[in-house]
Amino acid sequence: MARSPSGSGRPPRERRGGDRDEENELKDKLVTINRVAKVVKGGRRFAFAAIVVIGDQRGRVGHGAGKAREVPEAIRKATEAAKRGLIRVPLRDGRTLHHDVKGRFGAGKVTLRAAPAGTGIIAGGPMRAVFETLGIKDIVAKSVGTSNPHNMIKATFVALAKLNSPRMVATRRGKKVGDLLGRRDGDQSAEAAA
Repeated sequence: MARSPSGSGRPPRERRGGDRDEENELKDKLVTINRVAKVVKGGRRFAFAAIVVIGDQRGRVGHGAGKAREVPEAIRKATEAAKRGLIRVPLRDGRTLHHDVKGRFGAGKVTLRAAPAGTGIIAGGPMRAVFETLGIKDIVAKSVGTSNPHNMIKATFVALAKLNSPRMVATRRGKKVGDLLGRRDGDQSAEAAA
């Protein structure tokens, strides 16, 4: 077996192949594309601004913006920015949120609510793209304030960053998950016995 220059013992080709597999499983969605004009001495110079949301549909999601003279180049730049800013979001049963949460960015305010199975994605345009690439199947979301896609997406990401799973809360408090979730059942059985 040929040793790699780094001395890790693994051929360089295998390492790169793993990265490629990871990129192939990411699903990207173009949220919006906007034509912007810059007025110069000879007239107007047009460019395109794109917003892209990218995710693996299993709890990882990111967003990015890109601007270029051509549409494909703007989308490529936005996709690269989204890959650099991926975050992990804890999901309950791989389909919804653990708890309700609010997020705010600029004039954009969003409320995300966990929903029972079969509800579907009830959300407006830019937020829907985030939830689809994240892998959420049941959620109710409401946007109040601006309808600017930049601020709506950023407010959604602020809200998603606030989410905690029972395991995260238990480790922070130095308890077991069963202690946190089992307490509710114990209180009900104590009330029934009294």
